[in-house]
Amino acid sequence: MATNLALDDKLIEEARRTGGHRTKREAVNAALDEYIRRRKQLRILETFGTIDFDPEYDYKAERRKRRL
Repeated sequence: MATNLALDDKLIEEARRTGGHRTKREAVNAALDEYIRRRKQLRILETFGTIDFDPEYDYKAERRKRRL
């Protein structure tokens, strides 16, 4: 899918050089991939403290029950 975007040429060139990418396309794709991964990590971090933790829970015992 072809997409035309008005991007800052200086930023793209800096990203290309910094990331060691040969083309603008590689730099943009790498930046988008990194952005998505980072946002997913932030969503995971937001769940900390919201899930109840039971220190007595034995996940290995639960696995053994399922096999039987």
